[in-house]
Amino acid sequence: MLIDTLGKLWGDSGFAALDLPHLLMIVIAGVLIYLAIVKKFEPLLLLPIAFGMLLANLPITGLMDAPPADHSGPGGLLYYLYQGVKLGIYPSLIFLGIGAMTDFGPLIARPSSLLLGAAAQFGIYVAFTVARMLGFTVQEAASIGIIGGADGPTAIFLTTRLAPELLPAIAIAAYSYMALIPLIQPPIMRALTTDKERQTVMSQLRHVTKSEKIVFPIIVTIVSVLLLPSVAPLIGMLMLGNLFRESGVVDRISQTAQNELINIVTIFLGVTVGATANADRFLQWETLKIIGLGLFAFVFSTIGGMLFGKLMYIVTGGKVNPLIGSAGVSAVPMAARVSQVEGQRANSKNYLLMHAMGPNVAGVIGSAVAAGFLLAMFG
Repeated sequence: MLIDTLGKLWGDSGFAALDLPHLLMIVIAGVLIYLAIVKKFEPLLLLPIAFGMLLANLPITGLMDAPPADHSGPGGLLYYLYQGVKLGIYPSLIFLGIGAMTDFGPLIARPSSLLLGAAAQFGIYVAFTVARMLGFTVQEAASIGIIGGADGPTAIFLTTRLAPELLPAIAIAAYSYMALIPLIQPPIMRALTTDKERQTVMSQLRHVTKSEKIVFPIIVTIVSVLLLPSVAPLIGMLMLGNLFRESGVVDRISQTAQNELINIVTIFLGVTVGATANADRFLQWETLKIIGLGLFAFVFSTIGGMLFGKLMYIVTGGKVNPLIGSAGVSAVPMAARVSQVEGQRANSKNYLLMHAMGPNVAGVIGSAVAAGFLLAMFG
C-alpha cells in the first residue's frame, strides 16, 4: 500500500514529467538569474524574466494555461497576468513611468540630438533586411529588427502585434543586449573614433526654461501621433509621464508613476514574458537566428549613431564628441553612462553624461516612432 501511494505521488509529480528540454531551460534560467544577481545585468527586468522562465519550465504547474473552453475552471495565474503584455498595456505603462523619470532638457538644449537618436535606429532596418533574406516574414522581420532600438517595452509592444509567436526570443534578446551595453558598445566606439575625437571636450549646454519643458511633451505628442497614429500608446504615455514631471502640479502622481506603478508593472511584465519561454517553443533553431540577428541589429544601431556623431564632429569643426552618438540607442541611462566612461578614459576633463543624455532620450522617441512606422506598414 505504501509503495503504491509513493508510486502514485511520484507519477503525479513534476519530477516524473521532467524531460531534457525543460531541464535545459531551467539551467538557462539559472544562468540568467546568476547574471542578474551576481553580475547585475539589468536585474530589475532580467531577474523576473529569468524566474518566469524557470516557472514555465517546471512541469504540470499550469501557470500559463488558458481557462477551459467550457469555462469549467480558471486558467493559470500567469495566463491572466500575461494579458497585459498581449494587449500592449504593460509596455505603455512602463513608458508612462519612463516619461516621469526622464529629463528632456539636454535634448531641448541641443535639438540636433534628435538626429543622433534617429541615426542610431539604423540597425533596425539593417536587421529587418537580413531577416527577410533569411526567410522570415515581413512581420517577423520587423519584430526582430526592433531589437536594434535597445528598447525592451517597444520590442514587446511591436512583437505582440506583428509576431506574438516570437515574443520569448525577442524579449529575452532585447533585454539581454540592453544589459550587455557596457560590453558591446565600447569596442565599437573605440574602433570608429580617433584619440583626438574621443578627447573632445564639449561646451556646457544652455539653460532650458520650465516653459520649454512643459511645451515639449505636448508638441511631440501632437506631431508624432498625427504623423503615425499607431504610435499613440507609447508616445502618448511617455509624454504624459513627462508632463506629470515637468508641470510641477501633480507631484504625487509623478512620484507614483516613477516608483510604485513602474515597479509593479515591471514585475508583471518580466515574469509573464519569461513564462512564455517554454522549452517547446523556445528551443528551436529559429530562436538562435533571432538572438543572432538581435545582436546584429544592436551593433549596427551603435555604428549608425557613431558615424553620425563623427559627421557632427566634422560639421561643427570639432565641437561635438562623436562618442555621444552611441547613446542614440534607447537604453536610458546606461548608454549615456557608457559614453561618459569612454570620454573620461580618453580625457579626464571630459564630462559627456548630460551631452549624451540628449541622444539617449531622443533614442527613446526614435525607437517608438520606428515601431509605429513598422506597425503602420506591416500591421
